[in-house]
Amino acid sequence: MIKVSESAKEKVVALMREEGFDAQSDYVRVGVKSGGCSGLSYELKFDRDLDEADKVFEDNAVRIIVDKKSFLYLVGTTLEYSGGLNGKGFVFNNPNAQRTCGCGESFSL
Repeated sequence: MIKVSESAKEKVVALMREEGFDAQSDYVRVGVKSGGCSGLSYELKFDRDLDEADKVFEDNAVRIIVDKKSFLYLVGTTLEYSGGLNGKGFVFNNPNAQRTCGCGESFSL
C-alpha cells in the first residue's frame, strides 16, 4: 500500500489537470529504477493504462499504479509534497530505505 498526503493529493490533482489527465479516471504511476547516488531512484508519472502485472491502490482520492518489481521497494511508502524553502517537489517517505541521498530522490535498501 502507498499512502498519499493531503499536500501531495492537491499537487497531483493540479498537475494532472495541467497535463490533460483526469484524477478520477487516470493514474499516478510510481516506480523504482536503478540509478541515483544511492543506487535506486524513484519515478513518478501519469498514466492512463494498466499493465497486466500492475498493482492498483487508491488513497486520498488518488489512484496509484505500481509495477510488481517496484512494489517490493515501496510497500508502506507515503508520497508527500514539500513546497518549503528547501525546494519544491514530491517526497517519498519510504520506511524500507536504509540510506537516502541528500536530495531525497534516491535510496538504498
